[in-house]
Amino acid sequence: MSRHHSWPLALLALLIVVTLDGPVSAQDWAQWRGPNRDGVVPSFSAPKAWPENLKPMWKVTVGIGHSSPIVVAGKIFVHARQDEREVVSALDLNTGKLLWQDSYDAPYTVNPSATAHGKGAESTPVAANGKLYTPGITETLSCYDIATGKLAWRKDFSDQFKKTSPDFGTAMSPIVDRGLLIVHVRTSGQGALTAFDATTGEVKWRWTGDGPGYVSPVVVDLGGTRQVVTQSQSTIVSVAADTGKLLWSIPFTTPFVQNIVTPLLYKDTLIFSGLNKGVMAVRAVKRGEEWTTEQVWQNADVSMYMNSPILNGNLLFGFSHKNRGQYFCLDAATGKTLWMGEGRQGENAAMLMAGSIVFSLSHDADLIVSNASATGQAAIRTYHVAESPTWAHPILVGRRVPIKDATTLALWTIE
Repeated sequence: MSRHHSWPLALLALLIVVTLDGPVSAQDWAQWRGPNRDGVVPSFSAPKAWPENLKPMWKVTVGIGHSSPIVVAGKIFVHARQDEREVVSALDLNTGKLLWQDSYDAPYTVNPSATAHGKGAESTPVAANGKLYTPGITETLSCYDIATGKLAWRKDFSDQFKKTSPDFGTAMSPIVDRGLLIVHVRTSGQGALTAFDATTGEVKWRWTGDGPGYVSPVVVDLGGTRQVVTQSQSTIVSVAADTGKLLWSIPFTTPFVQNIVTPLLYKDTLIFSGLNKGVMAVRAVKRGEEWTTEQVWQNADVSMYMNSPILNGNLLFGFSHKNRGQYFCLDAATGKTLWMGEGRQGENAAMLMAGSIVFSLSHDADLIVSNASATGQAAIRTYHVAESPTWAHPILVGRRVPIKDATTLALWTIE
C-alpha cells in the first residue's frame, strides 16, 4: 500500500523513461507509443505549409484488430486476425510489399460487451535486437527473427492459468528492457507480471500480486532503482525491473476493471488516469528500505478512458471521456486546467507530439493536426485517413503516417 509523506528536496530523484535495448534509428518506431513510450515523435520537421490532403502511397488488407503497426529498419510489422487465425506480417515500408508472414490458430470468443471491436489482436508488438514479439488477444506470445520471420519461441500460458485472457482480450503491449521482455499475463485476480529472457523465453521473474489490466507498462529509474510501473486490475504497481520485487502500490479501480491509460513520466512525477478517476500526479521516494508515495495533484475536470496523454514542456494534452469526448490541456506541474475543448468529439482520440505539433487520430478516422497551445485547441488541418474505424494508435515516421483501420494498413505522406 502507498504511504503519504512530505518530499524533501534532498531526496528528489530524476525519473528516466527507458528506451528499447540496442540502437534505435530516428526512422524506427519499434514499440507502443514510440521510442520512449510517451507518444513523442523524434526528429519531426513540419512542412512550411500544410497540404490540403495527405498523399496516399499504398494500402493493403492485413486483417481485423486494433494492434498498432511498428516500423524497424525500413520494414513495417502488423499483427491482426484473418478468420480464426492470428497473422503476423512484415511489409516493405516504401511499397507495402509483403516480405514474410506467419499465422497460427487462435480460437477466441468475444465478450458480448466488446462485440463491436471484434476479436483481432489489440496489443502492439515490440521489436528489439533483431527480434519481434507479438502478444495475441488470448495472450499467445510469439518471438520471431525480424529479418526472416522464423519463429524463435512461443508461449500460451494455458498450463499456468485457467482463463486465456482478460475479459475484453489482451491489450497490454509488452516492453523490452536490458534483455528482458516484460509482459503481464492472465486475468480475474490471477496473473503474473513476468520478465522473460528476450532471447530464449526463459522466465526470469514473476510478480503474482494481481491479474493484468489493459495498461502497457513503462520502465523508469527512480532513486537509483530501475522500476516497472503499470496498472494491474486493482492497483497502480511498481516492481523492481531486475527481480520483480514489489516496491510500492496504490489502490486503483475503474468500472468493469478497465484500467487502460499508460503511465506518463513528467520530471519527478508519474501521471495516471482512468475511467471516472480524473487525472493525478504521484511522486514516489525511497526512505531507508521502504518506498512511499504521495499525490502531488489531482484534477477532476477531465478523465481519460482509452486515451493516453502526451507532454510538450509543462503542457499535458489529452482526450477526456467526459462531455462525450473532449480535448484538454493541463499544467503538468500543478494539474491546473488550462483549457477544455468542445464536447461531443467522439469516443476516443490517440495522440502524438511531434515538436510543437499535436496529431490526434479519432476513432472515426479523422487525423487532426494542431499547434501545442496553452490557450486552446489550435487546429491547423483535419485529414480523413480511412473509411472504417481507426482504433489502432497512429505512428509517425519522418513525414510518413501509417494508419491501421478495421481491416487494412495504409501509408500516407505529408507533402
